Amino acid sequence: MKYLFINVVAGFGSTGRIVGDTCRELMAQGNECTLAFGRKQAGYHDVPTVRIGSDWDCRLHGIQSRLLDNQGFGSRRATRRFLHWVERYDPDVIWLHNLHGYYINLEELFGYLQTCGKQILWTLHDCWSFTGHCAYFEMAGCDKWKQGCHHCPQKGAYPKSVLLDGSKRNYEKKKVLFTGIPNLTLIVPSQWLQRRVKESFLKEYPVEVRYNEVNRAVFKPTPGDFREKHGLTGKKILLGVASVWEERKGLGDLIALSRQLDDTYKIVLVGLTQKQIKSLPEKILGLPRTNSPQELAEIYTAADVFLNPSREETFGMTTLEASCCGTPAIVYRDTACEEIARQFGGLAVERGDLISAVLTLTKEENP
Repeated sequence: MKYLFINVVAGFGSTGRIVGDTCRELMAQGNECTLAFGRKQAGYHDVPTVRIGSDWDCRLHGIQSRLLDNQGFGSRRATRRFLHWVERYDPDVIWLHNLHGYYINLEELFGYLQTCGKQILWTLHDCWSFTGHCAYFEMAGCDKWKQGCHHCPQKGAYPKSVLLDGSKRNYEKKKVLFTGIPNLTLIVPSQWLQRRVKESFLKEYPVEVRYNEVNRAVFKPTPGDFREKHGLTGKKILLGVASVWEERKGLGDLIALSRQLDDTYKIVLVGLTQKQIKSLPEKILGLPRTNSPQELAEIYTAADVFLNPSREETFGMTTLEASCCGTPAIVYRDTACEEIARQFGGLAVERGDLISAVLTLTKEENP
């Protein structure tokens, strides 16, 4: 079988690693795979790749989206060039992943998918496919996506628009483009997301729950010198990892937690910007993002507890990675992360109960 994967990134971040690992697995079974990406590529040089557009195409698409709120409706010429290549490549299966990220035109892509006659899989990593703007809506308490988006309360959230609110237009366009595609199956990484898809305009499609997997040859208990390198010998390390530490990831909750802990604890956060690192309180060690899975495995292993206080996740890849490295996780209830944490003996708590869960897992008495 010949597979074509389409994702915003290749071998970069959680979705990039998921797509790359899937390609490797299929190639090991004798299949042919190519990964088409739009933004960044890191590692996975053993997986054939093709880029959709250029840096300039992405910048222009991003500018249009910032002004007109038309994420997914730029990059028309770049997408047409890519689709000409797809016709020559002639895959048996087209496997979509993240289509947002300022790199591909939805009208061109789905116009092709409507009539191409290929088997189509689409793995959803967030909720963007069935909203008029946002990738997540739980924190905003918004359920307009069920009937039709308008007057978006998250216009300033990714994909940020500083001028127009195109949520009504985007929703209506997506509903027309994304429905009625022959031979399309949706894949979601959690029951949490499956329930929401079944309430959206995508409910006509079969939806399979496939929990994301990690490379167990990499993400396993991996001793290293992380504690010694950062002067943390003898400390109880509470670890948090994110690609981007935004509000929904719970950075504020971890800062509040640091004020409740004594000096035997140290919170370590990986994936912060330099600006965020400079603003942290003394009890938190901030580190920049790493694209080395091996280094991440060593950090996960060094920690006593993994904290993922995210309030909006469709899976929670870092929770699985930490758990596979032998570190128990604490997550919030009613999130997809709860499905993972409980499988590995972690805890799911209400917001505000992090401290009691930390004391439980580190075998301390409540103060």
